[in-house]
Amino acid sequence: MRLQERIVRAVIPAADLDRARAFWEGRLGFVPTRAMETGVIYACRDSNFVLSRSSGAGTSQATVAAFMSDDIEADVAALRAQGITFEEYDYPTLKTVDSIAWVGPVRAAWFRDSEGNIIGLAQYPEKA
Repeated sequence: MRLQERIVRAVIPAADLDRARAFWEGRLGFVPTRAMETGVIYACRDSNFVLSRSSGAGTSQATVAAFMSDDIEADVAALRAQGITFEEYDYPTLKTVDSIAWVGPVRAAWFRDSEGNIIGLAQYPEKA
């Protein structure tokens, strides 16, 4: 068995699954494709992610899931219009300008969901 041949899925922890669903469905407009007592699956273009009950929600200091963007400025503006507040950073190695930072050749922005998880948007450079 080779893991490279398998589908990979983001699993986003939720301490309070009802609260997390209200955020992802009510605020962001996701529609569940499958709901179970332990979690909920949401479709995204050619992939999906799972909200999963977990006492570890919001404890990671790293991005737990990233959504790929073709136009990060437009996506940030649209999410702001939906009431999303973006993280702002001003470190020697990471600085956001209007909520967007350069991470090498990648442009990225981050916000927190209802559970405190860091969710990212990333726009990769055009292919040469």
